[in-house]
Amino acid sequence: MNIGFLGLGKLGLPVALATESKGHKVFGYDISEKTINNIKNRIIDYREIWVEDYLPKTNLEILNIEQLVSKSDIIFIPIQTPHDEKYEGVTRIPSERSDFDYTYLIRGVKNLSDEIEKQKQDKVVIIISTVLPGTITRDIKPLLGNHTKLVYNPFFIAMGSTMKDFLHPEFVLFGRDDDKALKIGKEFYKTISNAPIYDTTIENAELIKVAYNTLISTKISFANTLMEMCYHLPNTDVDEVTNALKMANNRLISGAYMSGGMGDGGGCHPRDNIAMSYLSKKFNISHNWFENIMVQREKQTEWMADIIIEKSNGMQVNILGKTFKAETNLTLGSPAILLKNLLEEKGIKVNQWDPYVDGDYVKYKKLYEWNTKPQTFFIATKHDFFTKIKFLKESLVIDPWRFIPSTNNDYKLLQIGKNTI
Repeated sequence: MNIGFLGLGKLGLPVALATESKGHKVFGYDISEKTINNIKNRIIDYREIWVEDYLPKTNLEILNIEQLVSKSDIIFIPIQTPHDEKYEGVTRIPSERSDFDYTYLIRGVKNLSDEIEKQKQDKVVIIISTVLPGTITRDIKPLLGNHTKLVYNPFFIAMGSTMKDFLHPEFVLFGRDDDKALKIGKEFYKTISNAPIYDTTIENAELIKVAYNTLISTKISFANTLMEMCYHLPNTDVDEVTNALKMANNRLISGAYMSGGMGDGGGCHPRDNIAMSYLSKKFNISHNWFENIMVQREKQTEWMADIIIEKSNGMQVNILGKTFKAETNLTLGSPAILLKNLLEEKGIKVNQWDPYVDGDYVKYKKLYEWNTKPQTFFIATKHDFFTKIKFLKESLVIDPWRFIPSTNNDYKLLQIGKNTI
């Protein structure tokens, strides 16, 4: 098939490359000159496994929107629906709540549909953007002409492993609007994987997408609460507790995300919880669960800040890690940055370094005097690099992930959630 992408950013480009890897011809359009030039020059300025391997050999054609419509059998719309930066989860939760910003999505859909109508040829358009329930019917469908055949197909991927997650999904979700378009969409996905396909109403699909993300947040918040309990309870170990819970994979769904550590982050989870909190308030839902998830995330991060202050005894504080998860350079919504902001709010001077964001370990080790002065190090991101650092004698290492080796250390190691004798 000939597959087009209206948008070649951090979601669109990896999915285009994944689609091409399955034998499809791929085309792309983007309004950003920087994005287009980076693709033409085979440059990627963010960490995505597999993209570095596939980008140099791609035959992806960059087209204008008229050519994109003319050449494509299916056109994906991977346009972002951002929140205001204050909802990213790197600062304290603002008091107000709001829906996502659909400005870019609405503009992109309208421009695409107008061009499809000009060419008077039916085209299957697949929107993959995250939206709150009711948005497609309220804001998107009125923009579509008769030749624009819509399918809603939100993705369940994690930034940093987009290609892998697209090619090996747990399931494929469709919100149906046009039966013929749905059939074509299903035929396309059968060329991608053998994953089960679930089709439902558009409104159900919209809700399933945000429910999926916020359920992950719920599991992370719950595991982190257990970690905090184990910090206080003698002879307890959060990993042993959560490892047992993971074995109950019939009644508790799965063990994924059921380990104590930092709060969730990235471009989806904090903002999706804020948006669902907004929806709960709008409908006066009896209990705003999503509000509690965000409050727990902030309060738990502040609790870690207080542990750092208490245990450091005046030593210089260093946060190791800036990214929202391990082995990526993406910092959007990172709890590591929230932690730094909360510490600075409390008057603590903080150094922060990340191998994938800042690089040059030798330079920063010298700059921050890590080899000459005992200091406090908080492991905010679970990068494997941090297990190889030789911390100075009498330094304090605080590890909420409990993955720094605990044997033969001259430094003090505090593994949060492991309170065993």
